[in-house]
Amino acid sequence: MTYCCGILVREGLVMVADTRTNAGLDNISTFRKLHVFERPGERALIVASAGNLSVTQGVLHYLADGLENPETGVNETIYDCANLMKAAHFIGRAVRRARIEAFDPDVQSAGVNFDVSLLLGGQIGAASPRLFMIYTAGNCIECTTDTNYLQIGEHKYGKPILDRAVNYDTSINEALKIALISMDSTIRSNLSVGPPIDIVLLRRDALRLDVSTRIEANDPYFRDLRERWSKALREAHMAIPAPPYGDRAP
Repeated sequence: MTYCCGILVREGLVMVADTRTNAGLDNISTFRKLHVFERPGERALIVASAGNLSVTQGVLHYLADGLENPETGVNETIYDCANLMKAAHFIGRAVRRARIEAFDPDVQSAGVNFDVSLLLGGQIGAASPRLFMIYTAGNCIECTTDTNYLQIGEHKYGKPILDRAVNYDTSINEALKIALISMDSTIRSNLSVGPPIDIVLLRRDALRLDVSTRIEANDPYFRDLRERWSKALREAHMAIPAPPYGDRAP
């Protein structure tokens, strides 16, 4: 399993993803799940992936090397998409093709799941930054200024933090911090999610990534962040008065 999160704010876009791939307790590996497709000055696109690794690797192959357009017969890549919506639809076609190629009835009968989900975020030209989620069927949804984040993978542990702490007017640096707190909460609650953590930060109209880096397990900032967050939670619940219900007479 994995955890990937994208947050769209007025200043731009933040995306984070862990790198743990789990095929059983004795088969844990590290694979990059946050992928950048960038032509500085023209477009900066980020794709995060969760689900069956063979399918997601097939999708990434088609994004970079191309997929035939059924209407024109022309081989197209993600760099040929004129806008983010068309890029999301292109990824949807790539998902459907990769699942067909990876699917094996005998393997499925053994309990292997061929489902995937992906996040696509970024900016093309003068258009505004956008953030999409692409499902296994190839269809997609777009985040809005009201609900300005999307998650895939083990999303339930980090969602309450995003619900309470982030909105469209949150600064982009604060959004990155909140995303990392969300990731830390997920890592603490689910053994199938773990470091290293890949992060990207794209500022509006920059058309090139401002931050693209990997956080290792011993990273000083991330270690300090998780310690401060744990301490703040302990202090917060200790500051709340005890429930009065046990004091009631029978």
